[in-house]
Amino acid sequence: MKVFVTGVGGQLGHDVVNELIDRGYDAVGSDIQEIYSGVLDGTAVESAPYVQLDITNAETVSNTIEAIHPDAIIHCAAWTAVDAAEDDDKKELVHRINADGTQYIANAAKAIDAKMVYISTDYVFDGKGTRPWEPDDKCYAPLNVYGQSKLDGELAVSSTLEKYFIVRIAWVFGLNGKNFIKTMINVGKTHDTVRVVNDQIGTPTYTLDLARLLVDMVETEKYGYYHATNSESEPGGFISWYDFCKEFYKQYGLKTEVIPVTTAEYGLSKAARPENSRLDKSKLEKAGFKPLPTWQDAVKRYLKEAQL
Repeated sequence: MKVFVTGVGGQLGHDVVNELIDRGYDAVGSDIQEIYSGVLDGTAVESAPYVQLDITNAETVSNTIEAIHPDAIIHCAAWTAVDAAEDDDKKELVHRINADGTQYIANAAKAIDAKMVYISTDYVFDGKGTRPWEPDDKCYAPLNVYGQSKLDGELAVSSTLEKYFIVRIAWVFGLNGKNFIKTMINVGKTHDTVRVVNDQIGTPTYTLDLARLLVDMVETEKYGYYHATNSESEPGGFISWYDFCKEFYKQYGLKTEVIPVTTAEYGLSKAARPENSRLDKSKLEKAGFKPLPTWQDAVKRYLKEAQL
């Protein structure tokens, strides 16, 4: 099986290519930048063929994917800077990347009859209430520009293809690039206290675990919408960012005091954030996919691998 992966300069794309290589598949990676200039860590990714690709150029996307002719496309490339997406001079670009770019990828996948995996987010919902969002919920109501752009990407995929997986994730952390754990550990090393919001509820997603699941998916034809974050340690055991920070500080051995605050008290964010990021992941097991390990276990393995 040949698999084309976009966004290999990011946390998830990096791990997806490594997972494909580990399983002996023919992986081809792409990003808008030259990865061999030091953007990526790890020799495994650098052993895979790579093409530079601007996904906002429809003709280039079509020609590139036609030439590679993969059996499956795992589309990880995206604009992910949620607050910056709110800037007036960035909104059009965000839409071009997350919506138009995804449409071009979907068109190219259709032309060669390839499977497609699209990575989305809980931000397509309004973040209200406490009920976990189900994968097939259609009550879309994004709170910000980023969420709307990702929803537009979902709709592009679902309206263009039949052979697709739309996988929503949340609170991503991985070895390649910046994330909440890295940032907060660095802050904790130089501060006696940190303030972290405790009214946004969900579960995090370790890209190493997610990459395994995505490759599991493209080995099948069990198409549709899925939710995939690391598991709760007990049923309904969703957590806040505050709980998340407390746990990885404890595992890391930091004594910094973590002070819980509301989103309103924390302030600063340009983009509205959902309070309810709970994602129902039961469809994974019903479809025969192995759920991601618990988030506590993911943190333990991440801290060992990252060596922060």
